[in-house]
Order: sequence, then C-alpha cells, then structure tokens
Amino acid sequence: MNLEFNKNEDINKQLSFDLQTRLKKVHAGGGEKAAAKQKEKGKMLARERVSYLIDKDKPWLEIGAFAGDGMYIEHGGCPSGGVVCGIGYVSGRQCVIVANDATVKAGAWFPITAKKNLRAQEISIENRLPIIYLVDSAGVYLPLQDEIFPDKEHFGRIFRNNAIMSSSGIIQISAIMGSCVAGGAYLPIMSDEAMIVDGTGSVFLAGSYLVKSAIGEDVDNETLGGATTHCEISGVTDYKQPNDQACLDSIRNIMSMVGDSVKAGFDRIEPVAPKQDEKEIYGILPDNREKPYDMREIINRLLDNSGFEEYKEGYGQSIICGLGRVDGWAVGIVANQRKVIKSKKGEMQFGGVIYSDSADKATRFIMNCNQKKIPLVFLQDVTGFMVGSRSEQGGIIKDGAKMVNAVSNSVVPKFTFIIGNSYGAGNYAMCGKAYDPRLIYAWPSAKIAVMGGAQAAKTLLQIQESAMKAKGEEIDSKKEEELLKQITDRYNSQTTPYYAAARLWVDGIIDPLETRKVISMGIEAANHAPIEKAFNVGIIQT
Repeated sequence: MNLEFNKNEDINKQLSFDLQTRLKKVHAGGGEKAAAKQKEKGKMLARERVSYLIDKDKPWLEIGAFAGDGMYIEHGGCPSGGVVCGIGYVSGRQCVIVANDATVKAGAWFPITAKKNLRAQEISIENRLPIIYLVDSAGVYLPLQDEIFPDKEHFGRIFRNNAIMSSSGIIQISAIMGSCVAGGAYLPIMSDEAMIVDGTGSVFLAGSYLVKSAIGEDVDNETLGGATTHCEISGVTDYKQPNDQACLDSIRNIMSMVGDSVKAGFDRIEPVAPKQDEKEIYGILPDNREKPYDMREIINRLLDNSGFEEYKEGYGQSIICGLGRVDGWAVGIVANQRKVIKSKKGEMQFGGVIYSDSADKATRFIMNCNQKKIPLVFLQDVTGFMVGSRSEQGGIIKDGAKMVNAVSNSVVPKFTFIIGNSYGAGNYAMCGKAYDPRLIYAWPSAKIAVMGGAQAAKTLLQIQESAMKAKGEEIDSKKEEELLKQITDRYNSQTTPYYAAARLWVDGIIDPLETRKVISMGIEAANHAPIEKAFNVGIIQT
C-alpha cells in the first residue's frame, strides 16, 4: 500500500463516517420531545414499528432516508420526508414498507412526502412486491397544499395507484396506528386489508372540530372514527388490535400465509465473496473527482470471486462492459473507465469521457444482456460525451443516441450507482434517474450536475458579469473573484449526493461496502416480476 492509497482510504472512510453521522440525525425524526409524546400515547415510533415488523435475520434496504434533508427550513424541516420507506422481509417474504413518522409535524404530508410515497409504490409495482402501509398521519400539510394536492404526481396519485395495484394483484396491507384524516383516509381503505389499533387509531374524512364547524354535530374522534366504530359498526376496517405490537404481529401472521409468486428467472448460483478485499475500495477511489484510476479495480471488489468476463476489452476502452456475479446473481456491468487510455491507433482517450467507440460497445453489450435476460448494473463516474470537431464528424451524437436508445428500451432490470462524477448527457446514457433504474444509489463521493463545478462557475460568471455591465456596473478583479467564489460555492452545494438524495434524484446514499447488498436485494425484488415485454429499440440509425 502506497501513500496515495492511504490518503484515499482516510478520506473515503471519513466520508462514510460522515454519512453514518448524518443518518443518525435524520433517523431521530422530529426529535426527542415529539418522540416522548408518541410514547405517552402508548405508540411505538415509526422506525420501531418497522424494526419490529421485519425479519431480524434478513437485510433492510432503506429508500429515501435523506428525503427533505435541508428543505422546508422555514416550516421547521421535514427529516426523511416524514415517512420511513424501504425493502425488507416479513415472515420471509420480501415487501415494500411505508411508515408515517408522526414525530414530524404529526405525520403531515409535505410535497416530498408524496414524492417519496409514490416512489415506494413505484418500486412495489415494478417488482410486484407486496406493500405494507403503517399509517399515522394528520393529512396534507396545509401551508404547502398548493404543491401537494392537485397535480398528476401529487397526493391523489397515491390512491389511483392503490386501485391499479389492487387490480394487478399486488398485495396491499394497511395498519391504522394513529390519525388517518381526510383524503389520507383513502389510502388504508383502498388497500386489500386494513387493521386498526384500538384507542390510538382513527380514520375519518373530517375530524370532530371540522364536523362541528360544518354541520354543528358534537362528536368525539373515537366515536366518529375509532376502532370500535369501524370494526363493529361501519365495517370499514377488517381487524381490531389492542396495541401496536399485536397489530404488527397480525401483519406478520398474514404474510406468513401468502403464496409464492411466479419468478422472472434471473440466474443465481451459490454466492461467493469477492476474492479481492472489498475494503480496499476506500484506498482505490481517488481523494478528488478529477484524478484517474482503474475502474476494474473497483469491479473486481464487487463481483463474486472477483470473476469478470470482460466484453470487447480492447475496443471502446472508456467504458468497461462485462459479465459477473453479485451474491450469486448473474449481472452485466457497464462502467466508466477513469484511466487515461492510449488506443492501438495511438490516440489518447481521457478517463470518464464517453467516446463513439465506447458508446457503440455499450449499446451492443446492453442488447446482449437483454437477449440473455441478465440484469444490468451501471457504475457511473462520467464527465459526459467527447466534444470537438473530430468527435462531431465521427458521429458522436449518433452513437450516443444509440446507447441512450438501448438503455431506454431495456426490459431487464437496471441498477445504477453513482460513485464519482455524473455530468450532463453522461448521466442519461449511464442510466440516470430519468431512465427508470429499479434502484439508484450514490456513494458519498458522488457529484451530480449538468457539468463540472469549475466549468459551470466560469460560464455563470460570464453571464452575471454581462448583466452587471449592461446596467453600467464596474467590475474589478477583486469583485470578479468574490463573484466567482459565491457562484462556485452555490453550484458545488447543489452537486453533492445529499442535495440529490434530499430531492429523491437518488434513492439514497450508501457506504461503498453496501453496494453488493443493494444489487442482490434489488435483483431478488425484480425476480418477482416476470418480463412480459420483448426488447425492441425501434428505429435507430446504424
């Protein structure tokens, strides 16, 4: 191990430590005071409910832990989007779980809460996984109602999805473990089965105060929509449970009797750990995003037995493609190469840039994986496509379009990991969020933007200087330096993985050593959904 390796290792381990520190903060939800109020009512906290529900001997994969991070500050914040989501195992069956966190504004729905719930439903639909809702919510957060209520991808889409999922045979079980008010009342009742906790659970279209205001009736919330009312009088709910634990036990019991599903048939053999030490990834990944490194060294520490069947190794070398296994599952790897490469023709190719031959190779490989029914894993560290007259005359746009076409039309499940740069059209070609990866996660070292910070800052500075000069303002070198720093700092803050995770551009941020777990759980989930559509790229220029 050399000095460079040790330096990289220290920096990447510190990034992972910072990640765990930040996760602890968001896991605290609305804080100790709000948590104590929940406990006083005899209720478990959202994360306690999830922990109690899932199998202890199986992994848990959280979705959107950083949703809302740093957002809605003027409203007191919304840690984790006010809802805990993820993929876990209940009585041995893989499920999506959604649990409102009532310590965050009484579980009220912010815009990011709706987006996160829709993402959870999307994962359930794509993979045909049962979904379990642990409901405890005061409904829409009224100060932001215009950003959550009326549009296609807003609150109402969740209930539309309930109906579509039920008609598709996707199991939905809801537990009303606290408030369930107004439009939010439809979510549990549009599920296939609904249970309610006596004394703490309630569901109604309008609470007692609104009923008094609207029609003058005096009625308490328990009589209006408590467990006895809905289990013995209205028949709205199916099971009445005495407390949170009994409610969660009931869900586990129901899930233990669910029959198996038809599988997609992705290939899996006995898992083997990588031959090369996974922990060495910390030392291989450079301490900044500009330095070159050999992506094969990362790949070899992710694949079972470090076995990699590389495709077209000597051609299109700025993208690495090949077959391997992760936790026994067969996968096709598409990864950006960050080394500076000299081709057989003597031409230099810069690391992280997609060239015409690389795009052509990746397109062919993606098509092969679709033909062989092998899931795809994209490892992003890309600065974009090569520019300049030589590249344009060589048809870089056409070759890039072929790659985007193949990624867009893939029918096998895709999984994306942003481990370094993710800039411009490179993000698209390497299966960014817009291209429907089943799961997309970032390492703490990720950077996501339309272009690099230095380039963008200089461009933005030129625009701002022109505007100021047009107003007759003088700009000296000191003022220019101040402006450049302000623009660079602002732009760089928007390229961090935390900024992306807060807005659900990625499903989360993970330690590099969790990558194999995400791939394995993701393919297991995808295996519940047989591929019913033939791969076809449509019209594409050759």
